[in-house]
Amino acid sequence: MSSVTVVRQNHVGTGRQAIRLDMTVSLDGFVVGPQDSTEEPMGIGGFRLFNWLDHRHDPGPNGQVFAESAATRAVIAGRRTYEHANRWHGDHHDGVPVFVLTHHVPEEPPPGSVRYATEVHACAAQARAAAGDSDVLVLGAGVAQALLRAGELDEMELHVVPVLLGQGRRLFDHLPAERTELELTRELNAADTDPARRVLHLRYRIQRPQSTQDAGAS
Repeated sequence: MSSVTVVRQNHVGTGRQAIRLDMTVSLDGFVVGPQDSTEEPMGIGGFRLFNWLDHRHDPGPNGQVFAESAATRAVIAGRRTYEHANRWHGDHHDGVPVFVLTHHVPEEPPPGSVRYATEVHACAAQARAAAGDSDVLVLGAGVAQALLRAGELDEMELHVVPVLLGQGRRLFDHLPAERTELELTRELNAADTDPARRVLHLRYRIQRPQSTQDAGAS
């Protein structure tokens, strides 16, 4: 049976915009299997993580979180994710601007609504402005780490799949050796589906150091 736990009222309803990572992850922290490439974007065995998306249009937790991601009005993606997704053919959803954080801007013009950015703070600022009062969707492990290090990531929506991939690319492999506190704001458990499609949706708000919060309020 599906269950919903709201641990604390999140930013929805308070008018606060969020740059939110949205990633499906195995219980041991992998977002793709080994040997991922443009030909095998999820690596060996990695598509197991996406079984829950078979129910993305159904009522209940899976449909809810998918609809929320589709309601965002800008996307920030890492270059690796963007290329492995075949550049989404220039449109991730509804023609919203897609900001690709990259070390090197390609010579050819970007397709569709895609824009390239080379500096993380500028990328975040452009995405926030483009999204208006709506949220910004973040896709990719590398870009998530870059935004987190820069203090630009506000929330994380993690779709935790009950499987141990054992190898592949981890979500948080290259962060500095320091603690980051997270506040659990929502838990949605899609437990009434078949075992191969079960998933736990966890939303966290990233806790900023008090000095950073004070500086932002002044």
